[in-house]
Amino acid sequence: MRGSGARAGAAGLGCSGGGSPAPLWTCLLLCGALRSLLASPSNEVTLLDSRTVMGDLGWIAYPKNGWEEIGEVDENYAPIHTYQVCKVMEQNQNNWLLTSWISNEGASRIFIELKFTLRDCNSLPGGLGTCKETFNVYYFESDDADGRNVKENQYIKIDTIAADESFTELDLGDRVMKLNTEVRDVGPLTKKGFYLAFQDVGACIALVSVRVYYKKCPSVIRNLALFPDTITGADSSQLLEVSGSCVNHSVTDEPPKMHCSAEGEWLVPIGKCMCKAGYEEKNSTCQAPSPISIVKKGKIAKNSIFLSWQEPDRPNGIILEYEIKYFEKDQETSYTIIKSKETKITVDGLKPASTYIFQIRARTAAGYGGFSRRFEFETSPVSVAASRDQSQIPIIAVSVTVGVILLAVVIGFLLSGSLFCSRRCGYSKAKQDPEEEKMHFHNGHIKLPGVRTYIDPHTYEDPNQAVHEFAKEIEASCITIERVIGAGEFGEVCSGRLKLPGKREFPVAIKTLKVGYTEKQRRDFLGEASIMGQFDHPNIIHLEGVVTKSKPVMIVTEYMENGSLDTFLKKNDGQFTVIQLVGMLRGIASGMKYLSDMGYVHRDLAARNILINSNLVCKVSDFGLSRVLEDDPEAAYTTRGGKIPIRWTAPEAIAFRKFTSASDVWSYGIVMWEVVSYGERPYWEMTNQDVIKAVEEGYRLPSPMDCPAALYQLMLDCWQKDRNSRPKFDEIVSMLDKLIRNPSSLKTLVNASSRVSNLLVEHSPLGSGTYRSVGEWLEAIKMGRYTEIFMENGYSSMDAVAQVTLEDLRRLGVTLVGHQKKIMSSLQEMKVQLVNGMVPL
Repeated sequence: MRGSGARAGAAGLGCSGGGSPAPLWTCLLLCGALRSLLASPSNEVTLLDSRTVMGDLGWIAYPKNGWEEIGEVDENYAPIHTYQVCKVMEQNQNNWLLTSWISNEGASRIFIELKFTLRDCNSLPGGLGTCKETFNVYYFESDDADGRNVKENQYIKIDTIAADESFTELDLGDRVMKLNTEVRDVGPLTKKGFYLAFQDVGACIALVSVRVYYKKCPSVIRNLALFPDTITGADSSQLLEVSGSCVNHSVTDEPPKMHCSAEGEWLVPIGKCMCKAGYEEKNSTCQAPSPISIVKKGKIAKNSIFLSWQEPDRPNGIILEYEIKYFEKDQETSYTIIKSKETKITVDGLKPASTYIFQIRARTAAGYGGFSRRFEFETSPVSVAASRDQSQIPIIAVSVTVGVILLAVVIGFLLSGSLFCSRRCGYSKAKQDPEEEKMHFHNGHIKLPGVRTYIDPHTYEDPNQAVHEFAKEIEASCITIERVIGAGEFGEVCSGRLKLPGKREFPVAIKTLKVGYTEKQRRDFLGEASIMGQFDHPNIIHLEGVVTKSKPVMIVTEYMENGSLDTFLKKNDGQFTVIQLVGMLRGIASGMKYLSDMGYVHRDLAARNILINSNLVCKVSDFGLSRVLEDDPEAAYTTRGGKIPIRWTAPEAIAFRKFTSASDVWSYGIVMWEVVSYGERPYWEMTNQDVIKAVEEGYRLPSPMDCPAALYQLMLDCWQKDRNSRPKFDEIVSMLDKLIRNPSSLKTLVNASSRVSNLLVEHSPLGSGTYRSVGEWLEAIKMGRYTEIFMENGYSSMDAVAQVTLEDLRRLGVTLVGHQKKIMSSLQEMKVQLVNGMVPL
């Protein structure tokens, strides 16, 4: 396909200013679109790279006058394979280019990187209506090299590829044409190899290079354990647990493990190896760096000091990093440690007009050297600027200005020494002591003694200030990660242990921020900690602290053994007494009362966001504001302000985005229904739009089976359309306390016939349009074994079945609780559908 035929195929693509049209690849070289080949990252294994194949690629084009291969060389005179097609003058194009067989080398997920240029159809003579600006990519799996000649319809489409930038003849003349790069992934692959196919349907395109690769976690030694090359999993969110082997002369009590992510990164190390006796690492003063002798101060501000220093006189190796230890003078027991890879750093978060002590030490592969001597530096005082030209302003205005300045000074003195507390094991506690008889100033908010007010961390100009204001900084060395227990929005969720100085080790949950995060992801991730750190209540998940000064960034909370409440209830269906369920609800209400009193609106209160420990204590969690409105899997209804979890959200919040404590009360009513129904999905399989319509028309969820009437009435109170008519959380707590103190009040159950009595329309018996027979209905819900019993006892029509109560089921011999629940739930759901016009009469 080389020579005149190739050149003819490039008609209309030539560079201007050069006489006759040249092949497109020649244009690319002349126009400087591609200058060098970049090396692949170490975690990528290339299966095919058309740019590096010296001989024939062995690709097939059909029809033969479609895709054409252009043989050229790059600026280093290395041969390059480029395919192009430009049949825009002819209609009904269907040109295929098939690669040779590619072995996947055991990978179940592969990536395809395409580099190409594409002509803008509008730039062609006459603006051809048949011209396209896309092409298609397909693949076909095969265990051997005999699968290339299968039919087109046997290939599986990967995607339609479009160009971010298309070129015109003017672009060629100006020599500014750029390559498009697109990457697609395919998986899971189940055979030994595959073919790729490229289909042109009428575009003017040049396929410059094709690179096929898979990702792996490269072999690494971590904590004296060797972890081998590991091919990533087929799923983009999959974590593969990999066991490591101890290196020579090392042993372990706990097998070391790490997790290979889908992006080829090693995450979450667990366990480690230790040197055998006699093989321990020997650190001596020949090996560790000598102490740093010179530390200089640079720019000083009221909250920060710039430091620089010289390398140690005897580094004894390559300096890997420096450790800076500092503390307020005369407060040596409370210090902070930060790290730097450079010989300079700006230490911020300091107090104005305060003296700080700094010490610095260096680390090489042999370990840390000794700390430098103490260097003492002072931050600058708060500057106060006021106009002194009293002739320019009225005397009253001057008096007011002076008064404001004096007030600011008084507040400043009151604040002195109150914003920061001790920092042990590298962490600081910045929350205020409610007993302290002082006024505190937080980012523009004045907090009076004894009054706790929630402060939105998004009001801080610097999010790092917010997280350090409300959360403790923990050194990573205090944390031991044991196992992965789930995946969160930003990374993995692990269980582990936290050991703080002077305290016993205790279990914790650890959220990690995945590698390669953006600054926005880091801000959103730590935003939850900034919120959680303001709360201190037995029914609110407790924040232990954060790790921000080393990687991975972590949020550390108390560990809740039983996980999320909805999952826990589903696993333990029917296993708790009514009093136990009410106790769970009381705890949730108490936590929400605390949040409401602080002025915090949760906006995503649901059983999935309640955690429960081994003592059945429920705690409100999940305070990620951006996740609530944008990324919740239940948030399927979009408004101009983001997504909302419809089934748990009050009508005014859906319609007008009016989120208040009253809307949280509505959500609490749904949580009550979830708890009493043991994790049943609210509104079952109704669509979100049907839920919105039904609620707006007055429909409310029917009572769960065996629900005390008092609890269901409280649910209905929470679901009042007028938000001002709903109970407050303190009233809910009082009501539940009364029920717990008087268990007999929970014995009266909602009558089965009145479970839909709150409907605002008159309902008719179930029609025959739902199921043609009782037997068909029972088979549909996998309860067909009871068909004969129903028929023998006179329940031969759906109208008769509609009147069945729980007592009737027990009389019929349906004794299994799960079967009773399935039958009653099905009847309730059909009644709901009937009321909303979803079941024909």
